[in-house]
Amino acid sequence: MKFNEKTQAVSLRKSGSSIKEIAKKLNVSKGSVSLWVRDIKLTSIQRNKLNARGFSIDAIEKRRINRINNTLQRKEQLMLEAEKEIVTISDHDLKIIGSMLYWAEGRKRGKQVVSFSNSDPLMIKIMMRFFREICKVPRNKFRGHIHVHSHLKSKEAETYWSEVSSIPLNQFYKTYSKPSISSQGKMDSLPYGTFDIYVCDTKLFLRIMGLIRKVSKLIINE
Repeated sequence: MKFNEKTQAVSLRKSGSSIKEIAKKLNVSKGSVSLWVRDIKLTSIQRNKLNARGFSIDAIEKRRINRINNTLQRKEQLMLEAEKEIVTISDHDLKIIGSMLYWAEGRKRGKQVVSFSNSDPLMIKIMMRFFREICKVPRNKFRGHIHVHSHLKSKEAETYWSEVSSIPLNQFYKTYSKPSISSQGKMDSLPYGTFDIYVCDTKLFLRIMGLIRKVSKLIINE
């Protein structure tokens, strides 16, 4: 134990110094100082002085918020730097991206129908670009299907997903409302449910399976 530092810390605390000030002056950690002086009670006058110098609850809360904001700024900066690594997406890139997303979230077994399901509107928009621009799916061949909890508003979900996918409502299957007693009265994490893109085209299904197989072979071989 650092006896001399502890003795000085106790003396400084009794005189009304803050833990931060003591740690800085003795070149030790705030944790050590806090442990050494934990039994020392400051007078009301000393506490008021510390509050007046910026050690009040309000000041502590302000510093906490600043730390959070600084952390968020650092995270945002890292994300912005990462964005610079990708300049543009070619049709070839979109073909690979769409194939891999389908591999992860699309129907791959059972009836050979193209079906992609997700609750993320950005994911749906990306896959619609893949189907339209890469797979050349005609507008009238798309079908939409919504799965939503029964306590939520189906009509709002239908309007929402129609706008996201650009699939007309008259090309939607009947919305499936799933009973969920446990979620009633709670904030739902999926207010618009999940959305399925359907394309009834066996050849397209087999083409996508072929793309997935080719990409996986290239990645493994490399």
